Order: sequence, then structure tokens, then C-alpha cells
Amino acid sequence: MNIAVVGCGAWGTALAIRLCKNGHNVTMWSHRPERAAQMNATHVNPRLPGIPLPQGLNASSDLSSLRGCPLVVMATPSSPLRSVCRQVAPYLDENALLVSVTKGLEQGTHLRMSQVIAQETGRDVVVLTGPSHAEEVGLDMPTGCLAAHPDQEKAEFVQDIFMSDTFRVYTSPDAVGAELGAALKNVIALCAGIADGLGCGDNTKAMLMTRGLTETARLGVSLGARKETFAGLAGVGDLIVTCTSMHSRNRRAGILIGQGKSAEAAMAEVGAAVEGYYAARSAWELGKSQGINMPITEAAYQVLYEGADVNDIFKRLMTRAKKAESEDAGWL
Repeated sequence: MNIAVVGCGAWGTALAIRLCKNGHNVTMWSHRPERAAQMNATHVNPRLPGIPLPQGLNASSDLSSLRGCPLVVMATPSSPLRSVCRQVAPYLDENALLVSVTKGLEQGTHLRMSQVIAQETGRDVVVLTGPSHAEEVGLDMPTGCLAAHPDQEKAEFVQDIFMSDTFRVYTSPDAVGAELGAALKNVIALCAGIADGLGCGDNTKAMLMTRGLTETARLGVSLGARKETFAGLAGVGDLIVTCTSMHSRNRRAGILIGQGKSAEAAMAEVGAAVEGYYAARSAWELGKSQGINMPITEAAYQVLYEGADVNDIFKRLMTRAKKAESEDAGWL
């Protein structure tokens, strides 16, 4: 099958490699002609160093390369996604199925990435997400992901396209939960990184991850997601891998903030998109609009956007009014 991958960051490249190894004809689109030419000449993408690109993988800056592709993978960062979709839309085949692999929420609208793509292209969108560092997928390390769409046939179509002996794909009808879990775990990973930067231990991280997942699920359910989705790959699975690995840009940025750097300086040092920074504002605003109590997300917003002191924020989180762990504890 002819498949296009829009975006040549680390994740888009890792998926393009996987699709090539699965026997598909794959073209990666880059908005920078010099980047496409470099990858074609060297068979290496600097965004995914040390992993050679297959000889059959072609890079292009020509949007006409999307024509004749029944499957198009959207792999650009969240902030430019809408503008890229507008560029891409005229070149899509009428019946092309799109796959969103970007994790985030759009600033201002709070829309999930699949909603942004659908708005701008008029095409159906399957969500592919889960605990998946690009570096490990590119090296064929065993990885599990989730293909989510209300239409079972479309979710299973994407499952079949991506499945291999090192890339296992499950299906789900809950695209809402899959995308919210993927976006909001980045906020919690930033917080976990801040705790690491402050010199906190494993206990602190476990508490942040567990309670962060609780408030993420609470918001997700209020927006139509299934609670059980947050106990799966797109929820706790993605949370674990993002909060505990140095592959995670969100965790690395958080460590720098915990060590005293500003959010802006931390992101500049990481040198690539830190999606949790953008998601923190959207998640905080969504929580307020839904009347959902999200203390960790609110704390992240205050640190990232209001310059709150991280030590003061941690103390305030720890000294909040005491409560039961579950909102429905079941006591008589």
C-alpha cells in the first residue's frame, strides 16, 4: 500500500520505518526541502540518530506525494497541526483514511488532535497512541499501542497495517479516552520531572502518577471517555513510560524546572516540542469548564504559566484538606 507520513520528527520517522518493514511504500513529507534532501542522501534523520532509514523510504517536500495514498499518517507537533492540515487537505484522496499520532490538545479550542484533523480535512481519523518512545520503536524493541475509532472496521484496518512481531496494536472504540490519556499524561510527566529535579524520591513520583491518572480519568469521563481506557495502554501505560524515562522530553523539561530553570529555558534546552507545556493550559481550562477538581494539573499550570515556586506548590498539594482516596468510598 502507498502510505504517506506527514511530519519527519522522531515519532513520524519511527512509524515510517515500521511501515516500510511491513512491506508498504512509504513517503515522509517534510515542510523543509533541505531536510528531505538530506534524509534521501544520507538515509538518516537527525531527529532519530543512529537508526538507518530503509532504502525504500522516500522523503519529499512536495505535497503531491500524498496523492494516491489511501492511508496518511499525521505526525506533526500539536501547535502547527491545524495549519499543516490546511496545506495537506487539497492533496488527499477522496477516500483517504487519516491516522493521528500526535499527542496534545489545541490551544484555545481544547480540541483533540483527531478533531483538528477532521475539521480541516473532512476525512475520517483513527487515533494511534500508547507507550511508545520513538527511539525504541525505531530499534524494533517490543512495543504495544492502541488504534481507537468508533468504527471497529477502521480501527482494525489500522491495526493490520501497523502490526508486526515487535509492534503489537490493540483496538478500542474510545478515541476520546485514548487521546485525552495521551495528552494529559504529558502534564503529569512534567510534574514527575519537577519532583525529580527537586530531589524527591520514588514515593513522590508514584503519588503524582497515581493521583494524576485519577484526575485525568475524572476529566475524561466528563467529556465522554470510558473510565477503563485510562487503565490501559493509552492511560496508565503511557503515563508509566513518560514519567520514568529520560527519553521523555516532558520529564526532562520538568527536571530542569525543578532544578530552578524557567519553563521557557527548560523547553529551549530540551530542543524539541514539550507537549505537556501546551496541554497544561488546555487541561486546566477544560477542568474549570467541566467543574472537575484537578489539583495537580492546576499546580502545573501555576508553575508553567504564573511562575509559581515549585517548593511552595508541592507544600500546598501535600497540605490540602484530607479526603478519601475514592469519591465513592462505599462506607456506610
